[in-house]
Amino acid sequence: MALMKFLRWLRVLPFIMLLALMMPTAHAASGDASAAEQQAQQTPYATLADMLENEQTRQQLIDQLRQLATSRTENAADQPAVAEEQPVQSREASESESEVMSLPRQVASVTQSFAENVGSMVTGAIAAIGALGSDSAAASGPAFDTGAFLSALLEFALVVVGTVVAFFIFRRLAGPLFARAGHWVQRDDGPSYLLKRVIAIVLSLLVDIVVIVLACVAGYAIGLFGAGDQGSIATRQSLFINAFAIIEIVKALIRMVFAARYEGLRPFAMSADVARYWNTRLALLVGFVGYGLMVAVPIINNIVSSALGQFAGLVIMVVTWCYALSVILSNRRDLHDRLLESASHASLGFFAVLQRILAKTWHLLAIAYFTVLLVMSQVQPEQALPYISRATVQTLLAFAVGGIVSALLTRLIGQRVALPQNMSSRLPLLEKRLNAYVPNALKVIRVILLIIVALVVLDAWRVFDLTGWLASEAGIGTVAMIVHVSIILLIAALIWVTLASVIEHRLSPDTGNGEPSARERTLLSLFRNAIAIAIVTLTVMIVLSQIGINIGPLIAGAGVLGLAIGFGAQKLVQDVITGVFIQLENAMNTGDVVTAGGVVGTAERLTIRSVGIRDLSGTYHVVPFSSVDVVSNYMRDFANHVGEYGIAYRENVDYAIEQLHKAFEALKADETVAPNILDEMTVPGVVALADSSVNIRIVIKCAPGTQWGVGRAFNKLVKEHFDAAGIEIPFPHTTLYFGQDKNGDAPPANIHMIENHDVLEGQASAAGQTPGGGRTPAAGAGSDRRKEGDGDHERLPDSDEVDDSTGGDR
Repeated sequence: MALMKFLRWLRVLPFIMLLALMMPTAHAASGDASAAEQQAQQTPYATLADMLENEQTRQQLIDQLRQLATSRTENAADQPAVAEEQPVQSREASESESEVMSLPRQVASVTQSFAENVGSMVTGAIAAIGALGSDSAAASGPAFDTGAFLSALLEFALVVVGTVVAFFIFRRLAGPLFARAGHWVQRDDGPSYLLKRVIAIVLSLLVDIVVIVLACVAGYAIGLFGAGDQGSIATRQSLFINAFAIIEIVKALIRMVFAARYEGLRPFAMSADVARYWNTRLALLVGFVGYGLMVAVPIINNIVSSALGQFAGLVIMVVTWCYALSVILSNRRDLHDRLLESASHASLGFFAVLQRILAKTWHLLAIAYFTVLLVMSQVQPEQALPYISRATVQTLLAFAVGGIVSALLTRLIGQRVALPQNMSSRLPLLEKRLNAYVPNALKVIRVILLIIVALVVLDAWRVFDLTGWLASEAGIGTVAMIVHVSIILLIAALIWVTLASVIEHRLSPDTGNGEPSARERTLLSLFRNAIAIAIVTLTVMIVLSQIGINIGPLIAGAGVLGLAIGFGAQKLVQDVITGVFIQLENAMNTGDVVTAGGVVGTAERLTIRSVGIRDLSGTYHVVPFSSVDVVSNYMRDFANHVGEYGIAYRENVDYAIEQLHKAFEALKADETVAPNILDEMTVPGVVALADSSVNIRIVIKCAPGTQWGVGRAFNKLVKEHFDAAGIEIPFPHTTLYFGQDKNGDAPPANIHMIENHDVLEGQASAAGQTPGGGRTPAAGAGSDRRKEGDGDHERLPDSDEVDDSTGGDR
């Protein structure tokens, strides 16, 4: 609690210092020669003009200048001219040595300068404070004019109060604009949400800056027409208004980043308490340092002494450093956890690693920032504040703009590209391809944005001269190379997307051309792969040439390598070349039943090198095109079922052909088979007189791929019609000869019934045989039986197949 009260007092400390240092003792130290010298060196031109207008101060200034001229002449006469005697070579050596001073020596030099300046400031401040109450100082200085002091104090206070009051009034009037902008952003959560948020944040920042400008205008108006002489303004009043403008603009940037009161205008995800906490702390630091160094210290230098002013600046910076250190250390763990949580949800691994590193080092960077601020303010007091202010503002702007654009890119990366339903049906892979290319391109842009932000921040702190590098030949070449590579990649992506979309449009069955043929699908797929390879190869070559790599040796090496591969992989080259011609000649397509390389089956996969065939047993064969001499395609245009049906020699050929035509008519009546029949059946006639049959050939023209089904259905009908007509379909016969003796008698046939005993017994009884298997006296010397199939099963001949003559065979 005590610390918070002390921090609240820090807000008004610069104004208390301004009022206290304008007391009557301020003019007591003007008689000191050294103080007068420092005062003459650091007095602004406007203050010098005010002093020359007053007769008393003008005469005092003339006396002081005469004393300074006299003292400098005496000192110059007493000092030997050693510098002129110094050799030119030694001076050049010292200059070159300072230029190549190592980093440890630079750090030691800065540390030494800082310590010496702090010591001299403390000593000078003690001497100045002691001289304020001395009699000699009071005697040498002019009498204090209470009325003039009170008048100047009143005029200064009037400008300060008027500027601050005008600022709060204008802020109050602009408050509804900020609230409406925040509500306008929060009402929409669609695709345009982030864009509206960026617009609202930028407009709010502009309104905030306009409010600051109007407050400064009001302050200048009060200073010109409401305080002091009409149409003129005092230096200290102008000094405050300028400092107010700079400080409040920095605060406006802080409000833009945190937006404690308006959640819709907050560019980063954080709670209102966190935003309010950091907005308050940072605004307090900026106000304390800004008003202290830009208003209080210059007035102390002008009115009292430069030594006391420098000491006041040291006190301000030390208090600022201590306060910043306490804030950093108290929030170290909390911000560490927040950064780690944000890293766990990062969409890109690069940003996740960066956030984890920042989580562990952010407090070190912050402490280094305030330490540099402290050291620079004491080592180079004239350049420190402009340098730190410019670097800080540039850093904040870089982080703010980079953060907003990165958030916009992150939101765009998370959204999918949705095409109309009609386009998606015609180009089924276009949406998937866009959702793969666009997020990756946005991620690359986000990485480039991070690099740009880093370069801008390094340029702000003079670690890297971004402007000079961009103006140099290397910078121009690098930027041109990046632009050229980006354009090349964009053109390559557009060409690929366009050609691939055209091919997909042709392959889509929903287009106006309808379902593509198998050959078109195969060739277009091959062309798409070839186009992809060609685009990738050419793009890589062109990008390498733009980067600065000489692709001539690369192309020559690729040619030699290709030649070596050609000799070493002749089979592969033959596969590819044969495959190209097979596809161009439309020899086969996926889904065709073919014979290739001695394998019969369905072509399931075609590449530029091989064909994948699955045979009737389900085995998948990969046949390289180099081993394919002949391609037999069973599914091209039309097919024929060619059947040969044998009849017994005793049958009538014309009658058998008539039954074949009847079977074909029955086939055409089948609703499942009839659509596949393309023409009437042709009967070339008898094609062979075979050993046991007369063969008749028929041809049925049908749709490709259906010849096997049509043949199976027709075979079934032929069997039915031949059976109904009593036409015998021959099958192999076997004659058993039991032999004869010299008298012509045949030995008895010892036949045993081994299958279907009841049926065989009845057949034996009808044939005059005994059930025991013996032969009746009427039986001949031989017996005849028929053997089916391959001889595995035998049956006895029917009764009408046995010749009645004794010993006769049919």
